[in-house]
Parts: sequence; structure tokens; C-alpha cells
Amino acid sequence: MDNHKNGADALFVLLGAIMILAMHAGFAFLELGTVRRKNQVNALVKILADFAVSTIAYFFVGYYVAYGVSFFSGAELLAARSGFELVKFFFLLTFAAAIPAIISGGIAERSKFHPQLIATAVLVGLVYPFFEGIAWNHHLGVQAWIKNSFGAEFHDFAGSIVVHAVGGWIALPAVLLLGARRGRYSKDGAIAAHPPSNIPFLALGAWILTVGWFGFNVMSAQTLDKMNGLVALNSLMAMAGGTLVALLLGRNDPGFVYNGPLAGLVAICAGSDLMHPLGALVTGGIAGAIFVWMFTRTQNKWKIDDVLGVWPLHGLCGVWGGLAAGIFGSKALGGIGDVSFLAQLCGTVLGVAIASLGGWIVYGILKKTMGIRLDAEQEFEGADLSIHKISSTAERETSW
Repeated sequence: MDNHKNGADALFVLLGAIMILAMHAGFAFLELGTVRRKNQVNALVKILADFAVSTIAYFFVGYYVAYGVSFFSGAELLAARSGFELVKFFFLLTFAAAIPAIISGGIAERSKFHPQLIATAVLVGLVYPFFEGIAWNHHLGVQAWIKNSFGAEFHDFAGSIVVHAVGGWIALPAVLLLGARRGRYSKDGAIAAHPPSNIPFLALGAWILTVGWFGFNVMSAQTLDKMNGLVALNSLMAMAGGTLVALLLGRNDPGFVYNGPLAGLVAICAGSDLMHPLGALVTGGIAGAIFVWMFTRTQNKWKIDDVLGVWPLHGLCGVWGGLAAGIFGSKALGGIGDVSFLAQLCGTVLGVAIASLGGWIVYGILKKTMGIRLDAEQEFEGADLSIHKISSTAERETSW
């Protein structure tokens, strides 16, 4: 019976891992459809290469930092629970690899390729799993302290803070240290529009992410006996709320409309197992508003050239999701309870602090030592990668 259960759990988590792996195609097409055509090849290669580097970094370092599990401790691990532990690594790796995929959208079109791979290795190997271990594996006694202080642990069921806010708040210093794309903002205050290069690709990316998100959220239960249909329903409601509010406030702009469901899904991750569906609807709707308002403000008022708006989408909507779990997860507002707003606030602030500090340190060091930005000619041509040049050569040789 135990072997059957372990095998079923392994299959359950494996399906979730595959769905989240597919989400990385969504990240790729979302970026592909947003950046200018000259940078599309680089965007596609960067997402795939980042995932490969993330796999190596998490396998050798990150998983041990977060959970104390080493893949070099003996053969017993390989046979443990019918392979469940190995599949669980795959599942949690796909979460970790979302960090550089999030950052990629913010630094698009002017970042050097190889320094970004180094940043990916350090972030996935050390920075992300450090907070992951605190939030999801009770490292350093932080969760015990939060529970003793506020009556409940910091709750983040599927990563509004652990994954999305951390990714978004690491991306912000990277974007600021890079600076805006050349020609984006002129000295006289004019803003050069860089509209999405391919709306169908952008939409495809958003759809792939949306579908995969149900694996991201529902399979975070990790075992079949803990699987909760409420998570799926709340994810659906938050997605709908984010879409409709972004449609309304974004004045039918497809860039806003297709990011609306993503904003709602980012926000619902933390409390999807606690909220009433109406609370999830409101959470998603507010997230949609946050994205539209803050993307507009960062681009037009503050002149922060965050290409895909990853700080508003993941950083700010993720923060809102962490706090919303403490609001709409309470019994007073129809939730299941066993959650504290102050606990959520404490865990959220800690996650933001670790992510921001990690981002400034990693990208600051890389900027001083290797440089993180393309030179003017490379940025103009969109050709940092030799792969881009090879691709262009191949097109010329095979064209009629």
C-alpha cells in the first residue's frame, strides 16, 4: 500500500513538474512577443540556457542549501519512496528556475548573455534557496519566531513571495543597474515607444503560463492526499479577476489584458489553499489593478525601463499576494483561518529584503567586474550571442 501511495504521489508531483517546465515556454514566448524582432533569437536562447544553468546550480548547491539534501550521500536516496524524493527535486527545481526567467523579462534587450548566466547560477544556487529554506523548511528558526510572535507561521502555499516576489525584487536592482535601453528616454523628457513586436506570441506565452499555473498551484500540495480542489477554484477566480480589471483599466491594451491573468495568478499563490473564492476574485482583481497602474508609473513617471514589467507583475503583485493571504485567509472574511496578517507582513518584508540585497550584491559585483550591459553597437544590432549571428548566417545560406 505504501509503495502504491508513494508511486501515485511521485506521478502527481511529476505531472506538476512537467506543467511548470512547460511554463518556461510561456516565459520565452511572452518575452519573445514583447521585445523587438532583432532581439527575439537572444530571448529564446537566454530562457533555455538559464533553465539549464539553474538545473546544475540547484542540483549541486541550491537543493542542499534549502533542504539539506545531497545527491552524493549514497544510493539509498535513489531508491527512497519509489523515487518520490527525486521527482520532488525536479518539481522544486522548476520553481527555482522561474527566478532567472522572471529576471530575464526585466533586463531584456541590453544585458550581456554570459554575465547573466553567472548571475543565474549564484541566485539559484544561493540567494533563492536561502529564503526558500527559511519559508518552506523552517531554517534558522524564523518560522518558529514568527509563530510565537504573531500566532501563526508565515504562509506561502505556492510561492507568491518565495518565488514571484523574490524574482521581481531581484530583478529591480538588475534593471536599475543596467539602465534604460538606448533611446528609450530622451533628455527633453520624450519617451520612445517600443511596442510589442508580436501580439500573437505574447498572447501564446500568457496562455501557456496560465495553463501551467494550475500545476504550479495545485501540485504544490506535493501529495495526493493533500490535494485541494479549492486551490484550483481560487486560481481560476483570481485569474478571471485579474483579467477583467486589467481589461478595464488598461483600456483594451492587449499587453495589459494578457498580463492581467498572470497578475491574478501571482497574487493567489500564497493563499490559494485558504481563501474563499470571492476573496480570490478580489485578490486577483486588485493584482490586475496594481500591474496596470504600476507598470504605467514605472515606465512613464519613474523612467524605469523594465521591459516586461516584471517588478510590478511579480514583485508588487507577489507582495500583495503574501499580504492578501493574511487578509482573505482569515475566518472573518470567509477563509479557513490559521493565518496572521502580521505574520504575512513579517515574512513578506523578509523575502523582499533578502531578494533586494541579493540582487544588488550579485549584479553590482558583476557590473564592476565583467560588465552587464551590451555596448552601443551590440545593443543596436541585438547581437550579443554568437548564436544570433550563426542563426542569421544560416538564414542567408538557406534563403532563396
